[in-house]
Amino acid sequence: MSDAVVGADGRARCPWGGSTPDYVAYHDEEWGRTVRGDDALFERLTLEAFQSGLSWITILRKRQAFRAAFAGFSIARVAAFTEADATRLMADPGIVRNRMKIDAALHNARVAAGLDLTGLLWSFAPPRRDRPRALADVPAVTPESTAMAKALKKRGLKFVGPTTAYALMQATGMVDDHLTDCWVPVMR
Repeated sequence: MSDAVVGADGRARCPWGGSTPDYVAYHDEEWGRTVRGDDALFERLTLEAFQSGLSWITILRKRQAFRAAFAGFSIARVAAFTEADATRLMADPGIVRNRMKIDAALHNARVAAGLDLTGLLWSFAPPRRDRPRALADVPAVTPESTAMAKALKKRGLKFVGPTTAYALMQATGMVDDHLTDCWVPVMR
């Protein structure tokens, strides 16, 4: 039996994807859709790192403020941020004000500026597999996400553990963890 839930609109969704209007939109329009491009992937990687220890809905609801605060997640622009920018970010009530995560985001932009981030991240995408039937079938970590985290850390990135790497893989379509009964079309 699938864990999918049927929403008021009659569509079966992954259970988390129907809990709030914000989640419905994110689930239906973004999560698991292919994302390419260094800046777009830098945004997702940064937001996943900020999510660590928090609920995703917190980050999702602050995403527009994050985009404004982090110059649209332009790697080149964020890589040029100074200590004054870090101080500005710490004072911004629209984002998560965690100094270690802010410093990591600025540091990661500087590292990412010298990488083909899209090529690197997508090199860890596993072969396409069947969708999971139930939430219990969705891993938090995989060998690919562990390898991705190691490769990112080796290059100097921070706040990029295997769980964060797997969440990134799910969010950007590297894996398709929509449940089998979910209405969202099969990805990749």
